[in-house]
Amino acid sequence: MFPILETERLILRELIEDDAQGILNCFSNEDVLRYYGQNPLTDLEQVKNIIRNFSNNYKEKRGIKWGIERKETEGIIGTIGFHDWSSEHKRAEIAYALLPEHWGKGYATEAVLKVISYGFTELELTRIGAVVFTENKASNVLLTKLGFQNEGVLRNYMYQNNVPYDTNVYSLLPTNAFTRN
Repeated sequence: MFPILETERLILRELIEDDAQGILNCFSNEDVLRYYGQNPLTDLEQVKNIIRNFSNNYKEKRGIKWGIERKETEGIIGTIGFHDWSSEHKRAEIAYALLPEHWGKGYATEAVLKVISYGFTELELTRIGAVVFTENKASNVLLTKLGFQNEGVLRNYMYQNNVPYDTNVYSLLPTNAFTRN
């Protein structure tokens, strides 16, 4: 059973094919993708395949991806989840994205806190990592505020629009986690 998580203002739920247009809106937006290291999504069939891959990754315990939905409205405003999840090594990497009209409202903080809490308590992770473009000031500030430690820079690690970018590598361990719900 896919876990549904709730915060004060958000519901984090399984992505379904009905979310395809919302995902397409998010991951075809150049502002969202500026620091994401992904080519824009282009059509609904492509997105539906991605949703099926998310489902398979969860079943195979390789990743988990939630849709972020505000409680008072239907439809996703972004996604959050773990990829490169290793049960054996008790680690995963977190990634998240929100549509620009929802930036600066605390939704990312709320969602990240809930997901890291879930990762440590339910998935029994002992390390949550993140890889963030050095230019992505908002995510660098958010992760640092939540207790993630910057472990260094990976030079020319990710490409966006065929341009290489340096990334910061972060980690969070349960001992320094700020995991209020």
